[in-house]
Amino acid sequence: MSDFETVDDVAAALASDGYIADRQLATAVFVQTRLDKPLLLEGPAGVGKTELAKTLARVTGRRLLRLQCYEGQDETKALYEWDYGKQLLYTQILREKIGQLVADAADLHTAVERVAQQESVFFSERFLAPRPLLEAVRSADPVVLLIDEVDRADEALEAVLLEMLAEYQVSVPEIGTFVARQAPYVVLTSNNTRDLSAALKRRCLHLFLDYPSAERELEILRSKKTGLSEAAAKQLIEVVRGLRALDLRKAPSISETVDWARTLAVLGVEEITPQVLADTISVVMKYERDVKRALDVLPSLVDPNAVLVESLEHGHHHDHDHGHGHHHGHDHDHDPEGKAERLAKDRPGRHDENYYGAPTPAAAVGSGRRSVPASQASRSFAAGLARRRAL
Repeated sequence: MSDFETVDDVAAALASDGYIADRQLATAVFVQTRLDKPLLLEGPAGVGKTELAKTLARVTGRRLLRLQCYEGQDETKALYEWDYGKQLLYTQILREKIGQLVADAADLHTAVERVAQQESVFFSERFLAPRPLLEAVRSADPVVLLIDEVDRADEALEAVLLEMLAEYQVSVPEIGTFVARQAPYVVLTSNNTRDLSAALKRRCLHLFLDYPSAERELEILRSKKTGLSEAAAKQLIEVVRGLRALDLRKAPSISETVDWARTLAVLGVEEITPQVLADTISVVMKYERDVKRALDVLPSLVDPNAVLVESLEHGHHHDHDHGHGHHHGHDHDHDPEGKAERLAKDRPGRHDENYYGAPTPAAAVGSGRRSVPASQASRSFAAGLARRRAL
């Protein structure tokens, strides 16, 4: 039986746990529960894909089983593996009882057959260690199975998933096939780091989950009770949306927006300013390159006339005098004091007589000219005359 009667029931149930779903997402979840089909959610990191599965488990009272995918993962970590330690312990016991087992055997063949009959004991459910996929199938109670970041797994693991996603069953060659008593709610997530196979997508309902609209993100902030005022929350969301439009290595996620709002509330911020955002930018920006790009645009996102004092001091703003900005070498020309200072430095006679490495006659000081010995002058004149004659 489905846990929901209508699409509105889905939206209301998720909202009661703090997850604000739009109509499209609520519809997808409702259809999933009615058709018993896996739901594949694709989209950028931090838009609530994983959180949906967690919330779905809480509002339906189902146990959450999670398979976290990663590169190089093999099927034993997803399906099952044998408990080798327990098998070894039973081998020791069998070794001690082997004499009793074959004591009355008429011949060697009979003894071997009796020992071989015990082999099946070692490959039974007693020694089976289920992993998330098999656990979801064997569970006596209904579960939510989260297959998280499936795009990070190798394509070989996708093939392993196909039987589970199509039939809700897992085959164990040594034992047989386990079929789910109750179809689990299966949610797969992907951050689009690679394309998934057509076979996997064909078995799933599909939805691309993008960043929410400003209105829905504001509603999410309200539901999380961050403590930030309504006006400041609206302004913060506009700033975050502006940051997401940049070419960043990692755009701010919804959960990071919530964290940023809580941070500002803890600091007692009543009004959003570029400076307070710059002081707390590390809450949403995790890479140095992203931090620098964010600091460059924060003033314009909040107030086109605002200036980040801290940025000026550390060289993050363009209009500074450290040689990194776009106006390098030009701002001083419009500064009368700077011009006067340079003229003062260029005055004749400002160096002592030994500055150029050779004594300078006193008569030349203050005239702007250096005296040249007669011998040097004669050589220079002769060299010049020779060059003219050669031409």
